[in-house]
Amino acid sequence: MRIAVLGAGAIGAYAGAALHRGGADVHLIARGEHLRALRERGVRVLSPRGDFDAHPHATDDPTEVGPVDAVILGLKAQHYAACGPLLRPLMGPSTMVVAAQNGIPWWYFHGIEGPLAGHRIESVDPGGAVSRTIPVERAVGCVVYAATEIAGPGVIRHIEGTRFSIGEPDRSSSRRCRDLQAAMEAGGLKCPIERDLREDIWVKLMGNIVFNPLSALSRSTMVQICRNRPTRELARTMMAETLDVAARLGVRPAVSIDRRLAGAERAGDHRTSTLHDLERGRPMELDVILSAVVELADLTGAPAPALRAVDAVAGLLNARMLDAPAPAPAAPSVAA
Repeated sequence: MRIAVLGAGAIGAYAGAALHRGGADVHLIARGEHLRALRERGVRVLSPRGDFDAHPHATDDPTEVGPVDAVILGLKAQHYAACGPLLRPLMGPSTMVVAAQNGIPWWYFHGIEGPLAGHRIESVDPGGAVSRTIPVERAVGCVVYAATEIAGPGVIRHIEGTRFSIGEPDRSSSRRCRDLQAAMEAGGLKCPIERDLREDIWVKLMGNIVFNPLSALSRSTMVQICRNRPTRELARTMMAETLDVAARLGVRPAVSIDRRLAGAERAGDHRTSTLHDLERGRPMELDVILSAVVELADLTGAPAPALRAVDAVAGLLNARMLDAPAPAPAAPSVAA
């Protein structure tokens, strides 16, 4: 299988290295010092499951790669609309685009029946810009449960988790998903094909919608948020409101709030990717994680007062941060 990883950062380079180890023809698209290290030394993965090295092709020019069977998007969701010039050279007649993103994807209401079929979520797909760049028929959903960080140029520290759940937006069983599953599993990754990936999306979102914005607002780690009684109760309230929105859309994740909080506390003093983005002066990935759920609350009539309050304050912080000079570089980010 011929695979390009567009945005070979912490998650992208880890997945690409594993796929290459499993025999796939992998091409990493990156930039800067990270790209130079990938070209010179390949990817070095440091993992509690065993360290390994991989040497896939690495470039900053997708025209060197050409059409592939699958593009894995390792970009933050806010960059999807602008990635067309990088994506187009990789697209053949049947190329699938595997969106390994946090939050609500632009394809969420594609392939479903009912009054919301085809509905566009403005927070996620403003003006249809993402749909024009990545047509929904190309999309394969992906929910990432692996935690990784860039330990240095070309060096990925794998912290925990190897699961990359995938699925078709229309709930169909497809050959392309089975091909990708086989390639991922050959590289040592877990890749279950879910009939409806939307449940996985909400399970992961229960954590992201709480810890990503609260970590940025409080400059705290996940365990610090969990062990402080007021913020733990706020986290519980936000998760309950998130589950209410999901239920109004017909999705009832099979995970309890207590279990989700316990898992976050076990993560320890890891800093979320949103906190690292704030410290580096980068746009925070909040639209698809938080604003989209507030928009869905409006759509379904859910009150969601805590989500609305946190969205308002985090949105203001994001806007002010974007207007400020970028600070000095901070430590590498951890995937949330």
